[in-house]
Amino acid sequence: MPNDIASSDLKSILHSKRANLYYLEHCRVLVNGGRVEYVTEAGQQSLYWNIPIANTTSILLGTGTSITQAAMRELAKAGVVVGFCGGGGTPLFSAGERELDIAWQSPQSEYRLTEYLQWWVGFWFDDAKRLEAAKRLQQARLLRIRTQWLENRSLREAGFAVDSDRLESLLEESRHAIEHVPDHTMLLTEEGRLSRQLFRLAAQASGYGEFTRAKRGSGADPANRFLDHGNYLAYGLGATATWVLGLPHGLAILHGKTRRGGLVFDAADLIKDAVILPQAFVSAMRGDDEQTFRLHCIGQLTRCEALDFMIDQLKLIAEQLGRTA
Repeated sequence: MPNDIASSDLKSILHSKRANLYYLEHCRVLVNGGRVEYVTEAGQQSLYWNIPIANTTSILLGTGTSITQAAMRELAKAGVVVGFCGGGGTPLFSAGERELDIAWQSPQSEYRLTEYLQWWVGFWFDDAKRLEAAKRLQQARLLRIRTQWLENRSLREAGFAVDSDRLESLLEESRHAIEHVPDHTMLLTEEGRLSRQLFRLAAQASGYGEFTRAKRGSGADPANRFLDHGNYLAYGLGATATWVLGLPHGLAILHGKTRRGGLVFDAADLIKDAVILPQAFVSAMRGDDEQTFRLHCIGQLTRCEALDFMIDQLKLIAEQLGRTA
């Protein structure tokens, strides 16, 4: 019996149930014996490590990496999204793209279903319906934040003692504001306002002290570095969720009609503040290194079924608003 297994036979695991995200650096990704593997150097030896592509959602290729055409072919067949990035997972870029773009190498197929895409474009060109879609996404974000911050046992055990009354008050205030914003600009303003309040609350809950969010992180500030790093894991899941549903990244509902990666930002919003934000402060206080933080994030994202949640919310918006268009 042959040992080789075709990638096309490995898609029985739904993307929403896949467990693995990878960040790789200083290695080569290739096909060896029918399997996709990454190769590292150990003195005079080359060490081969298997990548279980049937159970993988996305791969970030960092500093000192290369990938063969054969490996990209097998990853595409298995529906794995690939992104090229700098050291530590940030910034994310792809060949020929500017650093500030969120750009992914999405698997391609002429036989992808277009059901959700048709529903999505059915409402997308209507400004009022696109605003309603963005509001629904943000309301789902609030519910996820509440669940993760107040009911996550691992955060409590790590000493993340959030003021529940204060959190409930912030979320209720934001829920009311979201319901009444008149346009996308005001909704983005409210999103940013709540995030700043959550940063402050997370810093207090973890005993981190004073904190200011810095763009691209800060070399002296582990919480900022971890936030950047973890957010790119969320972007990987966002890119996977949109690919599963066949939604182009340019059809954003909140983060701008002119940014080609906007829908990835929209989808990632559902889990960034809920999962990544508190873990960044917990890991910063514990003195975790980048790899340990990444493993904790992936574990949290898997346990709370983050990808499943993102896919379900995008499906719900497409069905509810697109079918009536």
